Amino acid sequence: MQGFTHFDTSGNAVMVDVGAKEVTQRVAVAGGRIVMQQQTLDAIKSGQTKKGDVLGVARIAGIMAAKKTAELIPLCHTLIFDSVTIDFDMPGINGINVKCTVKMSGKTGAEMEALTGVSVALLTIYDMCKAVDRGMDITDIHLLEKSGGKSGHWTNI
Repeated sequence: MQGFTHFDTSGNAVMVDVGAKEVTQRVAVAGGRIVMQQQTLDAIKSGQTKKGDVLGVARIAGIMAAKKTAELIPLCHTLIFDSVTIDFDMPGINGINVKCTVKMSGKTGAEMEALTGVSVALLTIYDMCKAVDRGMDITDIHLLEKSGGKSGHWTNI
């Protein structure tokens, strides 16, 4: 299991020991997209959905999810954030791009937290709109950028 940090020499799953690592400023940014019918997007933009403020609820859900990542993914460390943001962009037609940014000081990165936040924000949009558009497509969830720690800055933008 050489190269994988969550396995010991016998192949057993383990939590990575970060005790000797230095505390650094860390940022992780993840993104994803939900594609929908134009009328669904128009209803979200105009605030005319039956369930209310879709993006407001999705923002809170994404932030809450990022904070709960260690409870969902077995070997993740519990982290204390400086901030978590969920941003929405509606370029063109038929979709919403979602971005989750996690900032913190710590000994391990926040990539999983950013990915969890964006995933749950997208799932919340789906949940709030599924009564009128079951064919929505959640796609392109991926890490966009990370900085801090020994490996420094990385980008996928």
